[in-house]
Amino acid sequence: MSHLSVRPPCAPGDAAAVLDLIGADLLPGQPPATPAMLTEALAGRSPVDSGWWAELAAPVTEVIHDVAGTVLGVVSSAIRPGDGAGFLLWLHCREDPPLAEALIAHALDRLGARTVYAFEFASALTLGLEGLPVRHRPATRRALRDAGFTGRDLWRYMRAPLPVGDLPHPAAHLTLHESEHPRGMSLEAWEDGTLVAEAMVGRPVAGIGVLWWIGVVPSARGHGLGAGLLGRAMDLLARLGAREAILYVDDDAPPGDAQRDRGAANALYDRAGFTEVDRLHSFSR
Repeated sequence: MSHLSVRPPCAPGDAAAVLDLIGADLLPGQPPATPAMLTEALAGRSPVDSGWWAELAAPVTEVIHDVAGTVLGVVSSAIRPGDGAGFLLWLHCREDPPLAEALIAHALDRLGARTVYAFEFASALTLGLEGLPVRHRPATRRALRDAGFTGRDLWRYMRAPLPVGDLPHPAAHLTLHESEHPRGMSLEAWEDGTLVAEAMVGRPVAGIGVLWWIGVVPSARGHGLGAGLLGRAMDLLARLGAREAILYVDDDAPPGDAQRDRGAANALYDRAGFTEVDRLHSFSR
């Protein structure tokens, strides 16, 4: 890699090339990154995981280029002053193995001798993609492993076209309420004045809507309320202009942890026609 150089920091003139690199890694169910999204990511802001981003010092984003100045890769990193931890925030290089290795090595040199986390937060470049999609990013995953990182399998990333089919709707005796929420729209199910279930969806971006979560209180489970609320949530996304929906399932619960078990949720999403696109991993070193 001696013919390549790193230019710190990422200059405004690099934006088009960086967006092309990000687009080369575009996952199904994710909208193309825009200049506005890149501006937010470069500034260290994100609509998802915003609290975590606020704890970081200003990120440093750098590009790697050849002798002709052609941008071949990009990496963004930051330090959290509160505990001194380092973060490899995002990286793109068209999954070229030597480039992935060089970018990770450079980020580690910049961060110095400290604990480093990689792909820990969702950046402004995606719709909530918290983690590295390991099947679509094999070179980056391998380069992280070779650099001494340990991965954690955290999320199941799924998508489905809208409408999703014949899902049931909540029982007629329930009261449904839609309201605005910082993350989008909240759909609540009430029974006798008690909130028994809630679904949260994100307003569509480029025709893609996000189901952030569905929650049913323990006393109301086992009666099809989750499936009914999912049907209404998908209807709501379609009314808001979504052509497809994505969701994330944190099914990394330890064995025997009933509170975090996502078996029923996974079965519901599978029956509704969602398909797994990838697994999302975070890493530490």
